[in-house]
Amino acid sequence: MTKPSTNGIFCEMIIKSFIGIFIITLALSSSCIADIYKYVDDNGVAHFTNVPGDSNYSKIISEGSTSSTQTYDHIINRKSIKYDIEPAIIEAVITAESNWNPKARSKKGAIGLMQLMPATAKEMNITDSYNPEENIEAGTRYLRHLLNRFNEDLDLALAAYNAGPSRVEKAGGIPAITETRMYVKSVKSFYKGYSRNKVTPIYKITFKDGTILYTNTPSSNDKHELSNF
Repeated sequence: MTKPSTNGIFCEMIIKSFIGIFIITLALSSSCIADIYKYVDDNGVAHFTNVPGDSNYSKIISEGSTSSTQTYDHIINRKSIKYDIEPAIIEAVITAESNWNPKARSKKGAIGLMQLMPATAKEMNITDSYNPEENIEAGTRYLRHLLNRFNEDLDLALAAYNAGPSRVEKAGGIPAITETRMYVKSVKSFYKGYSRNKVTPIYKITFKDGTILYTNTPSSNDKHELSNF
């Protein structure tokens, strides 16, 4: 049996708890550019590798396919206003779900940036989950639905996004599922990072009478001309 290359050994990692955050950061660095695969075993431990040993692994990052958050800033800002969710939360979910790969598809069939299951996409009335605009629209709308359902409790909404709302309600909190608990921690960690580094966009609103208003909190119901400044 041929031994994997030194680079392959360096890139292969089996992780628990907070180390899951590290591998996603590592995948973005130029020193380790490769397809990254993920497998969650029966104990809920997530395994990440660039040299999958069997068919249990599913690709979550394709070499050269990751995108900067700035690519989708304009979409995220609009959906943030429309559904009253901080852009940093949307960005954190995208990072945890697909690492900004619009073509990502999980073994279970979740698709795109926010990893929508077909049933969720249908419920949110979108037709193309690979389309970034539609995917972020549906994912953010679904997240708003979950926040409403769980009284604006972000931890419970995130747990429901990962494990399903019925499991959260049945557990009376975050379910005792290792993957779900790791997911909530990861998203919250990404959220703190994006919140700390985010520059608040300023918008220009032009009213029908020609009056111009500059604001960082435009109303999603405003019918006037809205543009980034």
